Amino acid sequence: MPKSSSGQPPAAGAPRRALLGATVASAAGLALGLPQAAQAAEAAARKRPGSFRDLPYPTVIAHRGASGYRPEHTLGAYQLALDMGAHIVEQDLVPTKDGHLVCRHENDITGTTDVADRPEFAGRKATKSIDGVKLTGWFTEDFTLAELKTLRATERIPGTRQHNTLYDGRWSVPTFEEVLRWADQAGKERGAPVWLHVETKHPTYFRSLGLGLEEPLARLLRKYRRDRATSPLFVQSFEPTSIEKLHRLVATPGVVLLSGANTRPWDFVDSGDPRTVADLITPAGLKEIARYAKGIGPTLDLVIPRRADGSLGTPSTLVADAHAKGLILHPYTMRNENQFLPAEFRRGTDPNAYGDAFGAFRAYFETGIDGIFSDQCDTALLAAAEHRRR
Repeated sequence: MPKSSSGQPPAAGAPRRALLGATVASAAGLALGLPQAAQAAEAAARKRPGSFRDLPYPTVIAHRGASGYRPEHTLGAYQLALDMGAHIVEQDLVPTKDGHLVCRHENDITGTTDVADRPEFAGRKATKSIDGVKLTGWFTEDFTLAELKTLRATERIPGTRQHNTLYDGRWSVPTFEEVLRWADQAGKERGAPVWLHVETKHPTYFRSLGLGLEEPLARLLRKYRRDRATSPLFVQSFEPTSIEKLHRLVATPGVVLLSGANTRPWDFVDSGDPRTVADLITPAGLKEIARYAKGIGPTLDLVIPRRADGSLGTPSTLVADAHAKGLILHPYTMRNENQFLPAEFRRGTDPNAYGDAFGAFRAYFETGIDGIFSDQCDTALLAAAEHRRR
C-alpha cells in the first residue's frame, strides 16, 4: 500500500483514495458516471509506468474473468471483464501432460469442460488424491495440450448460473501464453497495460509429478517482459513456498493466498511444517511473508469473521497488521448471489437470486482492504466508485 511522507501507511480514507483512486478505463468511467476530469486523470494514470501501488483504490480483480456472466477461465470471460473495466483479470494455472500451462481453476476438468461427453477420453477417467482430497474425474496432467484443445469449456455451476450455460462450448481451454498474447494486444489497443493476477495451483502436487509450475511460469514472464517489480502482473499461491520460489526467479510482485485460520497450506503439510494460517496472519507471520511477497490474499472471513448465523461479526486486525508490514490485501471472493453473501445481505429465499451485494461491498471496503476479487466485476466497480466518493 502507499506510504505517507512519514513512511507509514496512511489511514483508510481520503488520503488513500487520493493516492490510489484512479485507473478505471475512460469507457468504464462513463458507465460509472465519473466526472470528466476524473476520467482524464484516470486515463493519464493508466499510461504512466509504475507499480502495483499505482492501482486504483479499491482495486477490482475479475475472479477467473467475468465468471458471473461467462464460463470461467475462458478468453470470453477475460475479455468481458476487461470491457467492464476490471482493473485486474485473474488466471489459475495447471499443467498439461506435456508441460504447457493452461488456465483452469482446478486440474480436475470434469465440471468445466465437455470431457465427460467425449467417448474418446472415457479411459482417462481416474481417481486421485490432490492435496489430501480424493477426486474422481478427468485431469489436465493426463492430457497433452493438443488433446486438451479439442475440449470445450462449460459453466462450472450451472444450477446457480443457468444463464452462463448459453455460452457452453463457445471457447476452448486457453493456454497461459495465449492469455499473455491477448493481454499484450489488448494493452496496445487500449493504450494501457492489462493487469493479470496469476495463481499457481497445487504446486507441490505437480512438482511430485515432474511438472513443476514455477520454472515454466517464470520463463513465460521473462519472455513477455512481465518479470519485473513494475510489471503489470501479480503471482499468487496458497502455498507460500511457491511464492518464495518465484521470488527467486523473477521480480514480479507476489501474493500469498490464505484460507481458513485453522487450515494448513499443503506445502506445510507435505514438509511437516506445523504452522497454520492462524500463525501466518500474526505480526510475526506477516513479517516473514513480507520477505518474499508484496501482499496477501485472505479469505474474506479472515477480514471480517462470520458469526454462527452467517452474519458479519467484528472486523479482525488483519488489515492493520498487514499494512503495518507493508503488505497489500486482495481478499476473495465477493459474489452477488444470496448463497455467497453474509446473512444480513441476503434478500428473499432464492439462494441463486441477487442479494444486497452493495451493502456487503461497503462493509468490506470500510475495513481498508486494498482490493477485492469479485465474480461480478461491474457490481464491484460501482461499489468501489461509491466508496471513493464517501
